Amino acid sequence: MTNATEEFGEAYWEEKYRARDAIWSGRPNTQLVTELAGLPPGTALEAGCGEGADAIWLAERGWRVTAVDISATALDRARAHAEARGAEVAGRITWVRADLTGSAPDGAPFDLVTTHYVHTTASRRALFGRLAAMVAPGGTLLVVGHHETDPRAADIAEAHPGVHFTAEDVAADLATDAWDIDVAEVRIRRAPEGHEPHGPDQPAEHHDAVLRARRR
Repeated sequence: MTNATEEFGEAYWEEKYRARDAIWSGRPNTQLVTELAGLPPGTALEAGCGEGADAIWLAERGWRVTAVDISATALDRARAHAEARGAEVAGRITWVRADLTGSAPDGAPFDLVTTHYVHTTASRRALFGRLAAMVAPGGTLLVVGHHETDPRAADIAEAHPGVHFTAEDVAADLATDAWDIDVAEVRIRRAPEGHEPHGPDQPAEHHDAVLRARRR
């Protein structure tokens, strides 16, 4: 993930990743596959790549991916997972340790910029604005997050105000003369998917905010 505040900064994510051998399932996120399966490959930026499943899925389909995360532990695991898929796939991914709230990776603009379930609060709007600015003309922006109607929304919002958002929130910040909004909706996703395992006290479904836009 990509926020450098004390709440969701490097120390937070390092502690989270080091606590277990694997946090995520190793499968690409459902909305990524749904939205991008038919998109021709080009250059991609994945913001908050975690243990690498989405970046690997893209690379296997011919994308050249710049995969960014704030956690060195996550990147080490992601790199190892990619290398296990073979040199061709691993060679299409550049792993970058960075905080995207304050810096931009080399390679911009990208044909695709994607981020899933970013954890940030006060700087979320600014972060998404920075990501949108890195999309090339004709390129795609895909933002997926925890919708405010998610079954766990109330508990999470109390602890982390601002983490939840709607696709319409993101769309409203995109200039109407520069972007075409292809998808802006809430979708129900059965759990677990690309996220960490869920215990018996966790909900059986999640509500995702999905925004896909094309830069003119």
